[in-house]
Amino acid sequence: MKVEKVIRAGIIGQGRSGYYIHSQTIKELPESFRIVAVSDQDDSFRARAAAEFGCDVYADYRQLLNRSDLDLVVNASPSHLHVPITLEFLMNGFHVLCEKPLARKKEEVDQLIEAARKSGVRLTTFQQSRFAPAFRHIMETIASGRLGRIVQARIVFNGFQRRWDWQTLQSNNGGNLLNTGPHPLDQALQIFGPDTMPEVTCHMDRVNTFGDAEDYVKVMLKKSRRPLIDLEISSCDAYPGAVYHVQGQYGTISGSHEELNCTYYDPATAPAQALVRTPLKGADGNPAYCNETLSWTEEKWQPTEEQRALGGRYMFRTFYRNLYDSLVNGVQMEVTPEQIRMQIAVIEECHRQNPLSRLDA
Repeated sequence: MKVEKVIRAGIIGQGRSGYYIHSQTIKELPESFRIVAVSDQDDSFRARAAAEFGCDVYADYRQLLNRSDLDLVVNASPSHLHVPITLEFLMNGFHVLCEKPLARKKEEVDQLIEAARKSGVRLTTFQQSRFAPAFRHIMETIASGRLGRIVQARIVFNGFQRRWDWQTLQSNNGGNLLNTGPHPLDQALQIFGPDTMPEVTCHMDRVNTFGDAEDYVKVMLKKSRRPLIDLEISSCDAYPGAVYHVQGQYGTISGSHEELNCTYYDPATAPAQALVRTPLKGADGNPAYCNETLSWTEEKWQPTEEQRALGGRYMFRTFYRNLYDSLVNGVQMEVTPEQIRMQIAVIEECHRQNPLSRLDA
């Protein structure tokens, strides 16, 4: 499928994600993208899109299938419609960017990957947190080797919130794990290593939600010779603390999206030590404890002025620029459907371990 230098996009859905994230990000990148068509069932949302973007609008998303001028379809429909709508457009030869969660089961992701392969088109998922400045700095720190072997990574996407909207229903693929979870889980799997399925232990609970899906999730991921991942996504935490806390062989990096602190030592400068199998004694002959002085290096990271000013929009724009380079210049997408399949496999296993009663049962 030939793609123009300015990518002509059709957007399905003008809700919170479709309008505030995707439409506005495309609007902010006029040298690379242009909105040519929008679909939404809401009359007022269509009127707003037509007036603001100067695009064609449709009540039925299927009308986009009849257009020959779309280089990209952005699927920002409700979560439970992501698979059937994305599949329909892939099978008809359209490049598709789908909102998260891409799917509910790994077999559905396989179906989407195969459809994209057969049509020769691109499929990606909007995992913009992969481009979060704090997370990028953590990955750079890990890759530098300054922390040595990574032992454990804790990621906490917590807050205190009561919800009663459509995303609290299992029938809509709602709940904290499918709503918020794809972002920290995507990051966690990058630290863990996205090439192998981890062993999964998960606990879910319903606390403050008005729906039937979970609003508390604790996930542990482990495998031999891999970091232990401790992931929490809670709507019951009024004191969430650090978002990231990564322990390594030589030190630790910890903090939030606004500030990270890293402390580590260089093993080449550490005092030489050897195992002593008998009780230690000090110079005075009295019992002693292991004691040494390590030379610690302390580093502090904060976002740049541009990153701070843009907030979440920095991630949105970075993702879309990577998407543009992929479609126009053939650059590899950082977020691949194969990586997302692993994420969905973990989510599926979490739900298998925690069957919750349903309102529609």
